Amino acid sequence: MDNRIIKSFYSCLTIFLILVLAGFSIPNELHAQDNDSSYELLPAPDAWYNSVDGVRIGVRLRGQVPGTFGDGPHRLNAGLWLGTKFPTQPISYYLKFTEPIPAISDFGNEGSISARTSYRTGFQTHGLTFNKRWQTGFNEMNYKELAIGLRGEHRFNEDYLLYQNLWQTQWLYIVNTAFDFTDINKFGRYALSISFDANIAGDAERFLRSEVSFRQKVDLSEQFSISGRLYSGFATDNTAPEYLFTHSFQSARNWMESGLTRARGTIPPAWIQIGNIQFSGGPNLRGYLNDDIQTLNDGNAPLYTSISALNLELSYPNPLDNKLKEIPVIGGLMDLRSYLFWDTGTSLGLTSIEESNVLSDAGVGVLLSVDIPDYLGKSRGLVLRYDMPLWLSHPGSENAFKFRQVFGIGATISL
Repeated sequence: MDNRIIKSFYSCLTIFLILVLAGFSIPNELHAQDNDSSYELLPAPDAWYNSVDGVRIGVRLRGQVPGTFGDGPHRLNAGLWLGTKFPTQPISYYLKFTEPIPAISDFGNEGSISARTSYRTGFQTHGLTFNKRWQTGFNEMNYKELAIGLRGEHRFNEDYLLYQNLWQTQWLYIVNTAFDFTDINKFGRYALSISFDANIAGDAERFLRSEVSFRQKVDLSEQFSISGRLYSGFATDNTAPEYLFTHSFQSARNWMESGLTRARGTIPPAWIQIGNIQFSGGPNLRGYLNDDIQTLNDGNAPLYTSISALNLELSYPNPLDNKLKEIPVIGGLMDLRSYLFWDTGTSLGLTSIEESNVLSDAGVGVLLSVDIPDYLGKSRGLVLRYDMPLWLSHPGSENAFKFRQVFGIGATISL
């Protein structure tokens, strides 16, 4: 194992254990007497599965000043796990510590510094991020948010990958800037997201990459609405494959942000290789998922350095949604939406690997979401979709009109 990996792992593990011991040693009297100087760690058992680690068991910890409910100083989110199959790296961890900056923080407008380190499922990342949020009044749904960060990351074990051709294995040192803005205009709610990534050091080639998306919802009546999404992604020729774009799903680097997609085996590989399971993001041309997956199954990578897309959905009444909302407590957290959809997109022809075809698809779908907002109103729920792309503009050897199905994880247009 690389000495840098060993050092980073044991240094972060030491910090983790110190925090655990410090948290459990805080006397209860201190909690009661002075909330400003006390601290609490809230442990919870945790178990997950992938085909390399087997059942991964461990503990999650949430650290906070008592009574702040995750919205105060010294916030900690951490986990430590053991893979019961005892693979090459059986111990994994995650740790994020956030400290608000009082000089630039007030209600709904926090500025903070976050340190994050993670070593799990054959991938490690370590970095610092500055975050600043501006909220409009007391409405946590209307805000601007800026994040500027620096991180080092490394894919050190390919056993966890279903498709190794979506990744490279050198260290990357990424400078990242992201800006999110959501509010209401005369048409309805809208959201703008912009991000830039640049690899600035290490043995891998330098590259630049950006993503821009604009989403708009328009309510036609109490039961009908149109949602639209414009998306563009750009990257230089030498960009690492995990940061490049496909027609139908998010870049491979983003798979590391979800436990469902972080490692092979959590979702059975055969289900993905059939070409029916989509991880929402990127251009999201859902009708071309099967083409992308079959290309990967054949050992190639359907990757592009530039691509733009438009996604449209027309929502219409679903009688089962009203029944769900009648369920006490959980009914208010669930939403069942039916819609017609149309996607269109194309590579922009900026490099030699691009293609000029404008690809389109259309069909019907249904979406089930379970939304549990955090203290800032951001969703922490799960979105599942069942889409039927009944028409493709470029069906290959198939008929343009045909029954097709896509099981999606995550919303195409989230508003």
